[in-house]
Amino acid sequence: MAGFEELLAIDNNANSVETFKLNFPNTPVWKRDIGSVTSEEILSFCNLKVGELDVLDGSPPCQGFSLAGKMQVGDSRNDLFKEFVRLIQELQPKAFLMENVPGQIKGKMKGRFNEILRSLKQTNYQVRVKLMNTKYYQVPQSRERIIYLGVRNDLEKMPRFPTPSTNLITVRETLRGVGNKTFHKGTVSNRQLEDRLSWERPAPVLVKVANSIRSGCVVHPEEDRHLTIEEAKRLCSFPDDFLLTGSFSSQWARLGNAVMPNFMKAIALEVGEVLHG
Repeated sequence: MAGFEELLAIDNNANSVETFKLNFPNTPVWKRDIGSVTSEEILSFCNLKVGELDVLDGSPPCQGFSLAGKMQVGDSRNDLFKEFVRLIQELQPKAFLMENVPGQIKGKMKGRFNEILRSLKQTNYQVRVKLMNTKYYQVPQSRERIIYLGVRNDLEKMPRFPTPSTNLITVRETLRGVGNKTFHKGTVSNRQLEDRLSWERPAPVLVKVANSIRSGCVVHPEEDRHLTIEEAKRLCSFPDDFLLTGSFSSQWARLGNAVMPNFMKAIALEVGEVLHG
């Protein structure tokens, strides 16, 4: 969407990999634990030398930091950012982007946030970090994320974070004309009906956890039912023709785990402007 050519994708989740293959059949994807992937493998496969990669983009698992979870400081998944830092140091890309949840800077997690930022600043990069909300970047959903942005020290210019827009997209605009096909079979409680979506605002955050489908934030503004997958895709800024596979819960999880496309497009355009003009 921002004009980059994606050379390789890596994920350890089988459904994520299958979904990626369906939508990007011409981009190689490996189902691998990132801890087992070496920089030598990546460089050889992509026919690159150290320092030639434009952008390394990653989202280390966030469940240990998530406000929707138990926020466990010792969760082993919280350490996977070290693999991302390792690949930065070994691949020496011109720029890197790393995304994570806002729970990383709250309460008992602040120490881990400081550890991550310190690790990134010890690389050969200028590093900036910002808490951003996707609703200001053409996504009809209020979804906060921390974005780490780094540029190698030998490059002259640091990308800006994109300028937020005050023209927010409402649920009404987003769901206009959507086809309703993939319904959730669960029942809707009275509490959920009271907390249903508002037509005139962006949606609250849609989260990954399967049982959160029963929360109030995913009930249709008028109809007494949960959102369909097709409606959720639009609220996440995915195109209607984006394919998802597996059960309702698996499809919902892909959306809840995703970095919102329009949001990342806005950031990637700024990076591309610095790297290529």
